[in-house]
Amino acid sequence: MSFTKPDLPDVDLETFEKKPHLERMKILSQHWAEYGFGTPWAIPLLYVVKIALYVFLGVVFASFTSGFGGFWDVASFWTEPIFYQKMLLWTMLFEVLGLGASSGPLAFRFTPPIGGMLHFARPKTLRMPPWPGKVPFTRGSARTWFDVALYLGIVANLVILLLSDGVTKEGQPADSVGLLDPRLLWPLIVMLVVIGLRDKIVFLIARSEQYWVAAVFFAVLPYVDMIVALKLIVCTVWFWAAFSKLGRHFSFVVTAMLSNAPWLRSPRLKRKLYRNFPDDLRPSKLAAVVAHQGTVIEFAVPVILLFSTNRTLTLVTIAGIVFFHLVIASMFPLAVPLEWNIFYCFSAVWLFGLHMPPEFGVTAVSPLLLALLVGGLFLFPILGNFRPDKISFLPSMRYYAGNWATTQWAFRKGTESRLNTHIVKAAPTQIDQLTPLYGREVGEILLQKTVAWRSLHSQGRALSTLIGRNVDSYDNYDIREGELVAGALLGWQFGDGHVHNEQFMRAIQERCGFAPGEVIVAYVESQPIHVARQEYRVYDLALGEIERGYVKLSDIITPQPWLESGPVPVTSTRTEENSSGWSASVQKDSSKR
Repeated sequence: MSFTKPDLPDVDLETFEKKPHLERMKILSQHWAEYGFGTPWAIPLLYVVKIALYVFLGVVFASFTSGFGGFWDVASFWTEPIFYQKMLLWTMLFEVLGLGASSGPLAFRFTPPIGGMLHFARPKTLRMPPWPGKVPFTRGSARTWFDVALYLGIVANLVILLLSDGVTKEGQPADSVGLLDPRLLWPLIVMLVVIGLRDKIVFLIARSEQYWVAAVFFAVLPYVDMIVALKLIVCTVWFWAAFSKLGRHFSFVVTAMLSNAPWLRSPRLKRKLYRNFPDDLRPSKLAAVVAHQGTVIEFAVPVILLFSTNRTLTLVTIAGIVFFHLVIASMFPLAVPLEWNIFYCFSAVWLFGLHMPPEFGVTAVSPLLLALLVGGLFLFPILGNFRPDKISFLPSMRYYAGNWATTQWAFRKGTESRLNTHIVKAAPTQIDQLTPLYGREVGEILLQKTVAWRSLHSQGRALSTLIGRNVDSYDNYDIREGELVAGALLGWQFGDGHVHNEQFMRAIQERCGFAPGEVIVAYVESQPIHVARQEYRVYDLALGEIERGYVKLSDIITPQPWLESGPVPVTSTRTEENSSGWSASVQKDSSKR
């Protein structure tokens, strides 16, 4: 790996594209196992600099609070409650602007390196309302000037909060400079709800399942109750993240992620993550042990930090969870949720190191409030584990679990360019970003490597099978990872297949008018906790749904990424009664193009 050039497999660039698709997947998945994405050293360094700027600028913003010294005197004010509030809102702003997760080369953003504000502040870009047929004034998929104004209002509100001074609040420490003014928080809370009904993407990019909830607690709860409630948010995230990793998918995530860690340089050690490299790329026992050590940590930490009154035990536990988050960040996972991990390191220290039980334990709040907090925070994760088709993985808190809704897109050769000519967006498709940088042949290898990366995960085997069942030949199509399609067209992506679901496909078809057979999409839903299978649907963008059914979990964790023994067994359940073609208006619009 060089400082500026990617590490590519040893193939002939001119002939590689002529190899059969599954043979290419074999070469690329084997290369990933040893070298990961092959990212140049400059890329991790770029993200380290970005993290440093995130921390530095957050402290600078907070230092404008009346009663604080300059930003260089952070040691004198970092324990202030309003400092924590402002760092949380700064992290939200960083994400909303598109500077956090899903930015830069590891999210396949090259020119420009961010989406975020470049997309959300631009009229006529795509938006995805969650319930367009049920909530008034939310229909349509085009961003209006109202949506732009609402987004900019949220950005302005966050900046005002970051620059505001504290006000006195019930129960705050006697020597405190105060807490954020609820009168400034309520506009933010309301605007995020409104924009979430108009476009779920902005609501998700703000990490509202955590930060919006925290803002509500800032506004309505007295000091002690607020601290306990914030602790419960963090512990809820840890608990449900651990819970989601109990399935069979997580070991696949760990092998792919560790193979991409820039600090893990030993090919010999990387090979031990797989059962029998290069022929068997299923996770080894070592990978399973490494994976579920993290699961044990995430289960144990909330219990200790919520109830321990032993300062030594608490501090050791805090050190352990901080190290845990730093290790995750150091792997530079695709979609790069780095700032979130850094903020959780700070949260562990600030919330649990400075506010120990019993003064700030769960017994410090009323039983009724505690029940409401736990019930509210657990509601969506419980629903999401039983009905993942209704609650996507962010509100379900299934981070890193590998049990995600996913898609794979097949564009008949020559048709992908229509995404550039017919859809308003902040950046061209990834192949058109990569071609000026590396040439088209290398660009294609890099894009296909993301498909190979997905094939290393459990659902990837199902996606390849479903595409193969519904195209005349893999090699007549450009096969794309659904996350990249969504990222280019929506301004953000974060491993959530619900973002590039049927609604997203309809919006694309309305604009591009693909003919039958030109674009085929395979969609695999997350696995419900109580059923060892995953539902799937296949769409032709011109016709709508053309197949649905399910795959058994045991069948998708067994094959190799390149389907050496043939396609994954699938059970089709589609009938004319349960199929869903596109609306007549979409078909009519398509026929005009």
